[in-house]
Amino acid sequence: MALVLNEEQQLLKDSAEGFFGEKAPVSQLRQLRDDQDDNCFSKPLWGEMAEMGFSGILVSEEHGGVDFGMVGASVVAEAMGKNLSASPFHASSIVSASIIALGGNDQQKGQMLPAIAAGEMLVTLAVDEQGLHNPEGSSLKAEASEGGYKLTGLKTFVQEGGTADKIIVLARTSGEAGDKDGLSLFVVDRRAGGLIVDQTVMTDSRGWAKMTFEGVQVDADALLGEEGGAMAALDPALDKARIVLAAEMLGMAQECLDVTVAYLKERKQFGVLIGTFQGLQHRAAELFSEIEVTRSVVLKASQMADMGGDVSWFASLAKAKACKTVELATNEAIQMHGGIGMTDEFDFGFFIKRARVVQALYGDYGYHADRFANRSGY
Repeated sequence: MALVLNEEQQLLKDSAEGFFGEKAPVSQLRQLRDDQDDNCFSKPLWGEMAEMGFSGILVSEEHGGVDFGMVGASVVAEAMGKNLSASPFHASSIVSASIIALGGNDQQKGQMLPAIAAGEMLVTLAVDEQGLHNPEGSSLKAEASEGGYKLTGLKTFVQEGGTADKIIVLARTSGEAGDKDGLSLFVVDRRAGGLIVDQTVMTDSRGWAKMTFEGVQVDADALLGEEGGAMAALDPALDKARIVLAAEMLGMAQECLDVTVAYLKERKQFGVLIGTFQGLQHRAAELFSEIEVTRSVVLKASQMADMGGDVSWFASLAKAKACKTVELATNEAIQMHGGIGMTDEFDFGFFIKRARVVQALYGDYGYHADRFANRSGY
């Protein structure tokens, strides 16, 4: 399959870039931060994104979505990355919608997917319990109780945890922490009794949460998929999420390069454009090359995800490569801008902060380099 966008995908790319450039540029994120907005995103913007079809981009037409596929989702995420557009897109429309579509029964799909596609229900995933991504290491317990389950334990680093309506919780119904088997998924209302949600605005000015489950009682129909079979839906859904995160980092890296090259063409030192300095030219050329390689990797991973099957190799390759590229891009952008690159008045601080958070989400470079090596037979 050629590593190019088809006509429909290119039209979506142009539409997304125009939409986020106009409606949700970096200045909006700065305003949200300065206003200390409780949601950490604009609800009117999310409504407009739903009208554009972005909130239902991975949801089937049967359930009210546009079903544009992973290439489309990645195109939208890249445009969001360029503008640092804040929204529940990744938490609700990508990872949660994918888990429900893969693991939910007909009733659960019928109740939640149309609401997600319409932007009326926000759903997020609570998977990790430590600083590093490790789904198999989950120890939050789900014990049979009163015809349902009682959840006890802690989850951290939950996207949009303070504003989500529903939380998909990874819990252990059997076995010990570290076992891949014995994990189950439950849909929990954020206002459920015994659930304590501590929202934290992290360095990227987005809303994250730590969640403490103190004997949270849920009905049997809160179980998403089969008991003990969480990984059948969670693994492929997380791989989709990782590819989309890689696309967001690609957008951030591209914007850093574009702004930096423009600066090299206008900034003078000793009466000479700094863009004529060979050392800076080499650094810009290296960054350009790394971004183009990352673009190919992200597009290939997205295409393979649309084809179906196990895409873990491609997902880890895309996430690992994008982590390294966005780290290089944000560092180089600040350094080549000199002193002004470090100031809050300049936008690169927002880019590097968002990049470092996304690099860690659902597995950092080390996690995915190791996973890629394992999938490659090493």
